[in-house]
Amino acid sequence: MLIRRSHLGVAMAALLLSGCSSISNSADSIWSSLTGQDSDTTGTPSGDGTVVPIPPSPAELNPQPTLTPSQPPTLNSGNFAAPSVTPGSPTGTYVGAQVAALRSALQRLQENINQQNAGLQQLRQGMAQDASRYFSLVGSINSRLQVGTTPGNPELIAQWNQAQGALDRMSDDIAKLNSLSNQAASDSSLAAYILESIKAAYGLQGAVDEDHRQLGLLESDVNRTVVLVDRLLNSLSDDISRQSSYVSNERGNLVTLSLAIKNGELFGQSLGNRAFATATPALAPTRGSPLTGIGERRPLVVIRFDRPNVEYDQALYNAVSHALQRRPEASFDLVAVTPNAGSPAQVALHTDASKRNAQRVLRSLTQMGLPADRITLSATTSASVQSNEVQIYVR
Repeated sequence: MLIRRSHLGVAMAALLLSGCSSISNSADSIWSSLTGQDSDTTGTPSGDGTVVPIPPSPAELNPQPTLTPSQPPTLNSGNFAAPSVTPGSPTGTYVGAQVAALRSALQRLQENINQQNAGLQQLRQGMAQDASRYFSLVGSINSRLQVGTTPGNPELIAQWNQAQGALDRMSDDIAKLNSLSNQAASDSSLAAYILESIKAAYGLQGAVDEDHRQLGLLESDVNRTVVLVDRLLNSLSDDISRQSSYVSNERGNLVTLSLAIKNGELFGQSLGNRAFATATPALAPTRGSPLTGIGERRPLVVIRFDRPNVEYDQALYNAVSHALQRRPEASFDLVAVTPNAGSPAQVALHTDASKRNAQRVLRSLTQMGLPADRITLSATTSASVQSNEVQIYVR
């Protein structure tokens, strides 16, 4: 990005000519403060028209901006390498032998902790790579869908499969984090046992002063190790909780994304993630037929199947998504409505077709991520409709 001082000077001169003298003087002082140079009597800054380079921003340097989903939760970055155990010398007493045995147990414990720490750092690096790969793929798919593409684009399907694989690897990493957490919990119990053994050793007979001095140093080492194991457990628990919740949400988003690829148009996040956005419990289904009072209720969506291949997915997603934003605990009634006209045989044929249409809409909603237990399905006939319809009501 380049700015020429001479051009700025011309623009400032035009401003000075259009104002009064007091504004002109003020503008002169402002120009001087911005350029660091003196201004002449006409308000045009002095200078030779040299070019002042301004380094480009990071956004300008990005050759391929992409649309990506929300970023994953950040993993903890602590290092849990255990400190070395304070060495000691044998005293020839029974208590001294117990101190040496406890010191060896603590050293084995710290070796275990160091191995777990190395595994944790390796897991974090692998999870970061998997997350980066996943977001790159999903961002590329969203970008293609946003500008429009063909339904069932095989290139997007291949990218979706790769994103699914990256998400599966993230799930495997969570299982490995759980395994590390179990090992750390076992080490915590061992550290507590060593600490209790040290306290009991203080009461043994036949100890010399050097034995108690070494017991004090060993107790300090164990206390530091206990704190380290607790920090490791807390860090693992936080990582597991955040990553598990995130991977679960992204699985729902991938299901919705597969439907978007099938239709060749971008929808958005899974309706399941919107439905569970708050902790408010879902409404219990009402007793009796959901058609009770349906003539007095205003439908959220009416899909008329008056022609073949009715495209309704995007409009349906938008309507249900907005409803869940207003009422995250809402449930929905899907009603297959058939015209009550013609012979009984014609009405029966139309009713079967209408029920199949309602089942198709139900599948679309579940593919968008809406839980099936939040949807009820029913059928009725009406003299006020001209063609088969599927009406959706918020409950």
